[in-house]
Amino acid sequence: MAESDDSEKTEDPTHKRLQDAHEKGDVPKSQEVSTWFTLAGATLMITIFAPSTAVSLGELMKGYLEHSYDMPVDGYALRALWRDTGQSVALIVGVPLISLVLMAVAGNLIQHQPLLTAETIKPKLSKVSPASGFKRLFSTDSLVNFAKGMVKIGVVGAVMVAVLWPHRDETEIMIFADPTAILMETRALVLQVLAAILAVMTVVAGADFVYQRNKWFNKQKMSLQEVKEEYKQTEGDPQVKGKIRQLRMERSRKRMMSAVPQATVVVTNPTHYAVALKYENGMGAPVCLAKGTDAIALKIREIAKDNDIPVVENPPLARALYATVDIDREVPEEHFKAVAEVIGFVFRMRKRASWRSK
Repeated sequence: MAESDDSEKTEDPTHKRLQDAHEKGDVPKSQEVSTWFTLAGATLMITIFAPSTAVSLGELMKGYLEHSYDMPVDGYALRALWRDTGQSVALIVGVPLISLVLMAVAGNLIQHQPLLTAETIKPKLSKVSPASGFKRLFSTDSLVNFAKGMVKIGVVGAVMVAVLWPHRDETEIMIFADPTAILMETRALVLQVLAAILAVMTVVAGADFVYQRNKWFNKQKMSLQEVKEEYKQTEGDPQVKGKIRQLRMERSRKRMMSAVPQATVVVTNPTHYAVALKYENGMGAPVCLAKGTDAIALKIREIAKDNDIPVVENPPLARALYATVDIDREVPEEHFKAVAEVIGFVFRMRKRASWRSK
C-alpha cells in the first residue's frame, strides 16, 4: 500500500508543503557538509592560531613551573589557582574554539533556512517502539549511511597513510629533537593530513548534499489529490467560491436593476448593449446607473419602458460607454460631448411633451 501511495506522488511540492515541512523540522541536511565545515574550521584554526596559542600556553605553564614553590595550594588559594588558570586558558583558546563553533553552525545554516522548532524533540511512540527501531536499523537510509561510512573510513584512512608514510623516518627521530621543532613538525604533518582529508571530503560532502536534497525533495512530492486538497484549504473550494461569486453577481445585478428607474436616459445598441445614465442639474457629469449586454440589456430596456424612461439608439456610444465606464461612476471626459447631445435631446423631448400636455 505504501509503495502505491508513493507511486501516486508525481507532483512537485507546493510552497506551502515545503514551508510546513520546514516548520516541523523536516529539512534537507547532509551530515557530511557539517563535517566538512568543522574540518575546514579546524584546519583554519590550526593554521592561524596554533603558533600563538602554543606560545601563550607554554608561557603560562612555564610561569607555573618557575614559581611552583611560591604558589600556595591549600584551601581558598587552591580554588583561586584553578580559577585563574581556567580564565587564562579560556582567554587563550577562546577565540579558536568560538570560531570553530561558528564554522560548525555555518555548516548547518548554509543548507537550509534558520530553524527553531520543538517538533523533532516531541515524544513519539514510534521512537521507542522495538518494531520501528528494527525497521530504522535495517532501512535503506541506514544501509546507505553504513556503506557511506565504510567507504569514508577506507578512503580517509588511505589518504592518511599516503600522506604520513613518506615521513615515517622523520617521526622515528622526533623524540631526539627540540620540543619546539617537534611541535612545528607535528603541526605541518597535521595540516597536510587535514588538507588531504578536506580534498576527499569536498567530493563526499558535495555528492551527499545533492543526494540528501533530492531525497528530501522527492519525499515532499504530492499526489494530485493532495494538491487539490491543499488548494481547497488555502484558496477555498472552487465550487463554493463559484457559488459565492454567482450570488454576489446576482445581488449586484439586482441592485443595478433597482437603480434603472432613476435613470435619465438609456443608450442602446439597439439590442446587444444598454447603458442607463442619470443626469440632473448641479451634477458634474452624468453617472452610469446600469449597463449590460444581451439578456441584461433587454431587461434594462424593459424596466426603462415600464418607467417611461427614454431609450435612445446610438450603437457607437453604447459600446464605448459599456467598455469605459463602471457602475456608479461618472462618464469619462472624452464622451461628454456625445452624452451631452443625447441628454440634451431627452430634455428637449420632455419640454415638448410638457408643452403639448398644456
